[in-house]
Amino acid sequence: MTNINLSQPTITLRQPDDMHLHLRDGDVMRSVLPASTRVFRRAVIMPNLAPPITTIDQAKAYKKSILSEITKDINFLPLVTAYLTDDISSDELKKGFEEQVFFAAKLYPANATTNSSSGVRDIRNLYSVFEMMEQIGLPLLIHGEVTDSDVDIFDREAVFIEKYLQPLLKDFPLLKVVLEHITTQNAVQFVESSEYNLGATITPHHLHINRNAMFHGGFRSDFYCLPVAKREQHRVSLRRAATSGKSCFFLGTDSAPHLRDAKESACGCAGIFNAFNAIESYAQVFEEENALEKLEAFASEFGARFYGLPLNNDFITLEKRRCKVPDRIPLVGSFSEKEFIVPFHAGEYLNWSLVNTQT
Repeated sequence: MTNINLSQPTITLRQPDDMHLHLRDGDVMRSVLPASTRVFRRAVIMPNLAPPITTIDQAKAYKKSILSEITKDINFLPLVTAYLTDDISSDELKKGFEEQVFFAAKLYPANATTNSSSGVRDIRNLYSVFEMMEQIGLPLLIHGEVTDSDVDIFDREAVFIEKYLQPLLKDFPLLKVVLEHITTQNAVQFVESSEYNLGATITPHHLHINRNAMFHGGFRSDFYCLPVAKREQHRVSLRRAATSGKSCFFLGTDSAPHLRDAKESACGCAGIFNAFNAIESYAQVFEEENALEKLEAFASEFGARFYGLPLNNDFITLEKRRCKVPDRIPLVGSFSEKEFIVPFHAGEYLNWSLVNTQT
């Protein structure tokens, strides 16, 4: 239960989980991993590396590489996912899930976002896979956007829900599905009214910014992500959903780091690195919405219960103390000033700061 001390402003929460996280690999992973392990007990790790994680051996190797960077005093569990392709092996997925290697399977429509060129080109090609997943309880995580060139980029989530997600849930009513990083009022209404086993993650950046942020004073690549931020009415709807106390909505940062050169280029990469201050960013939203007492459920309970995981036994404490977010996070092992990552809220002040993690 959330403990809020108003006389000495602090919030103590059950340790949260990040149900949608990109860690990349190599030096980038080593640079961003501590931001997540300082706060979160578990994280659902995305498989869109290069090459993507499609086999048991790849998943084991990736998990091992993550754990090798974590010191013994840190209690953090990466939950690795499989990357679905048109020709993914059902047997490999089933075996990986039964051996507790794959926590879930991620569906990227081909070319929908970073490292998704190997993604699914026709969802119908995977109907036999979905049938198997439904039978064994393997969760399906979806980047819910169409990629048709004739569909406006701001409409792609709504079209995906109507054209693909609704029929999918009807055909596989027992399949456990998470619609990742929802961005629209359409998605909020669809998820909260669904009769199926459907949940949704909401990112901190989609709670703070609308699409104007990308074009303030020129194109601002630091606020470019996929799905892109939408109109203000959608941001307002997302804030209402996150702070509603409805268990179908839960924390998933979609923290997606890119080096500066990759963000500021002729074809800038989509993604916002928010793990550095994710829980503080969420806390600010919940405070602004007069819903601090609902933060713990959103961050620490709803996602775990949706996935059938035990609630964490440790706690974290935030205190009401303004803290400035650094302009950049240096790349570990680099001697170049040009190799860095810009965090969400860079140069801004947030109202809450992490004090400690309690056992």
